[in-house]
Amino acid sequence: MTVTVLIVDDHPVVREGLRAVLSTDQGIVVLADVATGEDAIETAVRLAPDVVLMDLRLPGLDGIAAIRQIVMAGSSAVLVLTTYGTDADIARAIAAGASGYLLKDTPGRDLLDAVHATARGETVLAGAVAAKLADHVREEGRTGRLSEREIEVLHGIAGGLSNPDIARALFITEATVKSHVTRIFAKLSVADRTAAVTTAIARGVLPPPQAQASSDRRTTRVP
Repeated sequence: MTVTVLIVDDHPVVREGLRAVLSTDQGIVVLADVATGEDAIETAVRLAPDVVLMDLRLPGLDGIAAIRQIVMAGSSAVLVLTTYGTDADIARAIAAGASGYLLKDTPGRDLLDAVHATARGETVLAGAVAAKLADHVREEGRTGRLSEREIEVLHGIAGGLSNPDIARALFITEATVKSHVTRIFAKLSVADRTAAVTTAIARGVLPPPQAQASSDRRTTRVP
């Protein structure tokens, strides 16, 4: 399987370096490279690459906004490759729909593997990034309640909907649903969908099953 890639970075030398690294893999084809968020969106929509390799700090429209619009277009997965590994940057990128997050000190072989994994629909996180994201989500779980959107996703889970079903019902991307599910599990301290529903019912976040069923019959959309 050949994976097509769009490179987005505002530094020409970085774009050239990434082209050189990606070209060492015969299974990867770089379709284009661009320097701005606006060009990233236009090119991604026009060429529909399998993976957009995206920096976060861009002139004009920033990487987070570009990720959101590219993911909403639905044709490409976004793999962040940036120098910035703060909790806030990581959380914002994943919430915007990024499928993965790597730092620019990632070895070339690991980058190639990550591009292939992203194209397969897998989530790819650098080790340090994964730890920071886990800490961030756990902190949210200790200090914050489920957001309105997380409760909407939880209603979908309770109704037996898959992530793609929830995405269609709420008019969001499947990647965004996955991000919400991860946060729900962390905030409720559970490891699977069934435990999330039972815990939410026990805490009063969701109505009992009978009330849930009545609500589902009154509407075709996830509450």
